[in-house]
Amino acid sequence: MGDVDVLVVGQVARDLVLLVDDVPGPSGTVPVRQRLEMLGGKGANQAVGLAQLGVRAGLVGVVGDDPIGREVRDQAARDGIDVTGVACRTGARTGLITSVVSGGRWRYLEDLPAEVLLGPSDIERVADLVRAAPTVVLQMQQPGEAMLMAARLAKAAGRRIVLDGAPQDARHRDELLACADIVRADAREARALTGGDIEDAASARREARRLLAQGPTLVALAVRDAGNLVAWPEGETFVPVTGVDVLDTTGAGDAFVAAMTAALIGGRDPRAAARHATAAASATVVRLGGRPCLDEEAMAHHLALVPPGEPATGTSPAAG
Repeated sequence: MGDVDVLVVGQVARDLVLLVDDVPGPSGTVPVRQRLEMLGGKGANQAVGLAQLGVRAGLVGVVGDDPIGREVRDQAARDGIDVTGVACRTGARTGLITSVVSGGRWRYLEDLPAEVLLGPSDIERVADLVRAAPTVVLQMQQPGEAMLMAARLAKAAGRRIVLDGAPQDARHRDELLACADIVRADAREARALTGGDIEDAASARREARRLLAQGPTLVALAVRDAGNLVAWPEGETFVPVTGVDVLDTTGAGDAFVAAMTAALIGGRDPRAAARHATAAASATVVRLGGRPCLDEEAMAHHLALVPPGEPATGTSPAAG
């Protein structure tokens, strides 16, 4: 693997996206208005977003040794992602995520065989890659043992660690938080991390402060349909959503993680990074499917739509 700025460790899959007017009931049928098939999975989506933002990104994940696996791996390479860390598992079928979208909301049907989830042996295979990457993004929907091993390797090497979501096994939570520099979670994931509910900006602030006390230096928590609270030891900001017409919320969180990571490693302060991340999420929800489009034109357009947010109570250097 060549030099990368960020190594993303997470799911690689094929996405099938179906746009319908209404989701049918039992024995019902509806026509599909639009159909897309693409490289997907949270890990791949984040790596694509980083590459589009000009970050040298690498990807660690697992695909099957079937034609779909070869296709999605090749697509990631065409997207400018270093795929040296993507393993091809003999005898396994590549993960498939089918998303049925109606009214801006999605319903997922996932075929993610255990064979294409990351295990400790996969992390051991790429240990040198994890140690070498300045920033490592860990997608917590993967098995906890693998994510914890990757976090330990990155921490021991003094690398910046970004946790996306909540670990599957609560037993790993405390050590992962202690390893992390940056944590991003939606309301459901935040409850798994802290036990508290997020209903508004005030409760998001409360839970973010609880997470900061456990080790991270920056925490971003989503308030559904309202915005994102970003907190760091010396300050915080709440950035509302842009108010664009939402076609599909799939991938908004992945774009947020990619853009926030890119902004922080680029030297932006947390408040600016929060606005940058909000613009990326806005640029994603107006499109169908989780694949982002974060080129310069799209980012400039959506950044202009981002409300200024509440003033931070302080500033800090980029996390890490």
